[in-house]
Amino acid sequence: MNVDAIILDIDGVLVDVADSYRRAIVESIDHVYGDTIEKADIQAFKNAGGFNNDWELTYAAALYVLATREKPYLSLETYTGLIAASGGGLDAARTAIADELEPAAREQILADWDRQRLREVFQQLYLGSELYQQLEGEEPDLDTEGFIHDEPVLLDDSTREALESWDVGVLTGRPEAEADIALDRVGLEVADDHRFTMDDWDAGKPDPEALVTLAERFDASRIAFVGDTLDDIRTATNAAEADSTREYHGIGVLTGGLTGEEGRRRYESAGASAVLDSVNDLPGLLE
Repeated sequence: MNVDAIILDIDGVLVDVADSYRRAIVESIDHVYGDTIEKADIQAFKNAGGFNNDWELTYAAALYVLATREKPYLSLETYTGLIAASGGGLDAARTAIADELEPAAREQILADWDRQRLREVFQQLYLGSELYQQLEGEEPDLDTEGFIHDEPVLLDDSTREALESWDVGVLTGRPEAEADIALDRVGLEVADDHRFTMDDWDAGKPDPEALVTLAERFDASRIAFVGDTLDDIRTATNAAEADSTREYHGIGVLTGGLTGEEGRRRYESAGASAVLDSVNDLPGLLE
């Protein structure tokens, strides 16, 4: 594969977030509602699409936990299937709840659905008390160390050095400050105008605007976007549709929520140009 620029996602590509972001999703819901989903269930939301923002995934999963109090036999498969059928994301989750529950039950669930508290708890668990106060500017009410410290680096030093042969950018759903922390840990220097974070555009993946903009800034004609979700692949395919003057290749890695042969099959069905065991196989593919 011959490309001019490489755009990297962070979570599941450069760092492992199974015990940080994904743990924060599960434990935030449990802290607020005394019940939660399994960590393995998170992938069903990711596969449904529209959950590049883990806060919104937390809100949608909390809706499901609340819904099962009114309708115990509502399966996660049914719920996430309805989300996918409605286009993915948090609005689709609300539509699924509206479709599955009687009006009185739905209104009770929405009254109990406290997104602000879920976000506060999520950020405290993820960042830890000290960093939460520093980055959020709020006094924490939980005494936590922070899951952010439990993010093993996936990018080998030799791979990082090999990538210096290409223009490298970053496209992530992380807030800017949290992206900076991860990139510092990885040892990857990326100029501000060669990265997009949650703070830089509202739409989020799989909207192609950020990827197309990075291609324009690099003046690249062939772009590889490496991610760990189906929405990352859809971002590349959407960019190819929006910008016919360039080639966009979506490359999936099996170090996030999608793993094994099932993960490979899902990537290929979504239109991935290649599927790699990890980002460390990228230089070999491009060479």
